Amino acid sequence: MQQSSSSSTVPRVLLTGFDAFGGESINPSWLAAQSLRGRRIAGHRMVTAQLPTEFDTSLGELRRLLRMHRPALVICVGLAGGRSAIGLERIAINVNDARIADNAARQPVDTPVVPGGPAAYFSTLPIKAMVRAMQDAGIAAEVSQTAGTFVCNHVFYGLMHMLARGRSFKKTRGGFIHVPYLPQQGQPSQTLETLTQALGLAVKTALLTPHDMAEGAGALN
Repeated sequence: MQQSSSSSTVPRVLLTGFDAFGGESINPSWLAAQSLRGRRIAGHRMVTAQLPTEFDTSLGELRRLLRMHRPALVICVGLAGGRSAIGLERIAINVNDARIADNAARQPVDTPVVPGGPAAYFSTLPIKAMVRAMQDAGIAAEVSQTAGTFVCNHVFYGLMHMLARGRSFKKTRGGFIHVPYLPQQGQPSQTLETLTQALGLAVKTALLTPHDMAEGAGALN
């Protein structure tokens, strides 16, 4: 379900969402990401892809996408049902601790995302500037201090590890955003239109903001 690569020299932004999980029939993270497919934002072309809500398999797919698209910016998006605001995640930790099974019936408990990897990575997105941009547009958004320990954190940590260790990605910035339910899934919620607008603002702000006081210096050991 990902957008194919092309010979275009226009720099790219990779935006990912997840498939439905946990008994839900839809996942707003994918619906919102998919809505931006093919758009041009700040001189960059949006490419989108759906990741499986599965430990390990999701990171294999993400690695393939990074190699295919060589993006200038990567934002992975996931669902955080029960949250009322869009969450710009600050930190990913090297822990898998699943309260429920993933879509492949895996349920790791207290295992590392990357054996021997750093304890954590900070987002390299300008998360405070991105939150401000959303709030200025009337969208509920906040900096989040935890991405949990399910597949969302797994992907967030895996992404930042790939960017930190890959020679081809030294200048690629990345991070993770959590979105609330859609209205038809329950409350609190935000509409798909709002989520799509928020992600567009997030991408634009990240591309136009080279520095942010929320950015980390890499790994936490």
